[in-house]
Amino acid sequence: MASSDPLRTEINFDGIIGPSHNFAGLSPGNLAATRSRGLTSNPRAAALQGVAKMSANLALGLRQGILLPHPRPDHRWLAGLATDFATAPAHLQAQAMSASAMWAANAATVSPAPDSADGRCHLTVANLATLPHRSHEWPETLAQLRLAFANPAFAVYGPVPAPFGDEGAANHMRLAATHGAPGIEIFVYGVRGGPFPARQHFDASQAIARRHRLDPARTFFVQQSEEAIAGGAFHNDVVAVANGKVLFAHEQAFAEKDIFYERLRAAMPEIEIVEVPAASVTLADAIASYLFNAQLVTPPSGEMTLIVPEEARETAPVWNWLQAHIAGNGPIRRLETVDVRESMGNGGGPACLRLRVVADPATIDPRFLVDEARLDRIEEVIAAHWPDAIQASAIADPALVAQIESARRALLEALGIVELIDR
Repeated sequence: MASSDPLRTEINFDGIIGPSHNFAGLSPGNLAATRSRGLTSNPRAAALQGVAKMSANLALGLRQGILLPHPRPDHRWLAGLATDFATAPAHLQAQAMSASAMWAANAATVSPAPDSADGRCHLTVANLATLPHRSHEWPETLAQLRLAFANPAFAVYGPVPAPFGDEGAANHMRLAATHGAPGIEIFVYGVRGGPFPARQHFDASQAIARRHRLDPARTFFVQQSEEAIAGGAFHNDVVAVANGKVLFAHEQAFAEKDIFYERLRAAMPEIEIVEVPAASVTLADAIASYLFNAQLVTPPSGEMTLIVPEEARETAPVWNWLQAHIAGNGPIRRLETVDVRESMGNGGGPACLRLRVVADPATIDPRFLVDEARLDRIEEVIAAHWPDAIQASAIADPALVAQIESARRALLEALGIVELIDR
């Protein structure tokens, strides 16, 4: 259930989809991104879809925050490679233009204050070291986190050193009786997955747990199954999600799952494990529909709600299973669908777009929190400045680059977050 403690509220920080959103297909193992490679993207529609999702969260009574698009192209990163955008090879141009920072679940790993020995909320920015186009995101993300969470209630850290790949909250889950109660933190790491890289390293997960001063008895490290990674579950949140006392997972999400579940039940007897059997929903259907890359939330009404992409409704086995669960006596009592098709085209569902932070909203820089009026202002800027379409072959067009840079500046000025403009 939701926490009754207003000082420990769960806030979803969504990444605003940036004006450089394009389909360059830069992410091996992300089947959706690979399928979309070379297609024409629609940055304006993508960003407006993201704003609509945030508005729907507000309508449910959830608290909502934002993270901002990064400067694109990333001229500083290119300068470190002794080149500039105009003369860089095409693959570096694509990597410098990536809008993948919109997936805020990869921004950081967050341990709320009730879980840490010092009573502070700890955030470690993800290094995203596995893939070139994401590896240069962390300096800008860190700057935003240090601005938004400057209050002493938070401890914000730089990345785990490479080569220990860390992909943030997408490979991290938390279980707790309420958001404000001490919880169990679960770090999911990978080892291998057929032809695809495992992106979360065991040593990175352990380093973050030590850094966040977590209780070892309430901290779990579990291996993602090789089948899941090979099937296209490049992050754990493609096959599992947790909220409150509920772990919602596919049957093939974890290696040695029986041992893992037994240990969880011993540590938290009230846990409810909702496992979707492969006989009902294949791993392929779960990944294609992003059934688990959903927001599992508890609104003030107390009805645990699963916010799924429209693709889940359109995948018959998935929708049938969900309807049966809701009709039964399962812990998930309500379904909401959202249209995030542009993000889905690059392999990011509702859960990818948000970073969960349990904290007192009064301790957060208010410029990073939104209500309907602020979302309306964001929507106006997007409608006026975001490109309507980007052809994959045209990302180096100087006019497009100028529009992308101008659009980001317009948003930061409208939100009053001018410190980030010239970073």
